[in-house]
Amino acid sequence: MQLSGKIHSIETCGTVDGPGVRFVVFLQGCPMRCQYCHNPDTWAFVGGQEMSVEEILSQFDGVKEFLKNGGITATGGEPLVQIDFVTELFKLAQEQNIHTALDTSGILFDINNTTKIDELLKFTSLVMLDIKHIDDDEHKKLTGHSNKNILNFARYLSDKNIPMWIRHVVVPTITDKPEYLKKLGEFIGTLKNVHALDVLPYHDLAISKYEKLGINYPLKGIPPLTKEQAIIARDTIVSSMK
Repeated sequence: MQLSGKIHSIETCGTVDGPGVRFVVFLQGCPMRCQYCHNPDTWAFVGGQEMSVEEILSQFDGVKEFLKNGGITATGGEPLVQIDFVTELFKLAQEQNIHTALDTSGILFDINNTTKIDELLKFTSLVMLDIKHIDDDEHKKLTGHSNKNILNFARYLSDKNIPMWIRHVVVPTITDKPEYLKKLGEFIGTLKNVHALDVLPYHDLAISKYEKLGINYPLKGIPPLTKEQAIIARDTIVSSMK
């Protein structure tokens, strides 16, 4: 019996979702409600196109010649919502020597029940971990959830020495305060497996998507982060990692 997943969409030549040119699988479903989320259409746990692992790998095979130094990235939504499907996808991908990247918030990680995540990590080449906010109270305001599972997941990956990229969106008036950036840098500095840091400037390009979906966009009025501000934020984080 083929295992199927709910797939929101597939991007065949992604360049910002891991190393090289990637085949990016956007999975349906996410428990978080990040105020700056640019994929609110992936939130629902229903919908999406039912696809088997074999169908996805067949599509990958059709474009693999264009995926230089890349592989498959599972993102969303939150890919851990469909952890069994992602595990099977990554397992079969690695049997074909395909690099696998997991783009996750880590929100569903449970330090007291790691059986399924351990199985997934066996077949995961890289974890791209999104740390939304380093302050727990502010994280709750920004996403509707505590950051405890996310930070525990980062520590767990460090203990297991799983290669990890940290991704952090810098939002004016919310995550760009120096004290938060320094605290984030200090935390990252405790991890031994961080291979890259992506500091992503906030943008408001998703407003029209929210309007089409009839969803209120909560950050209206907050300007996009400039390139110069992003550089300052990254420098602050990096200097605090030492």
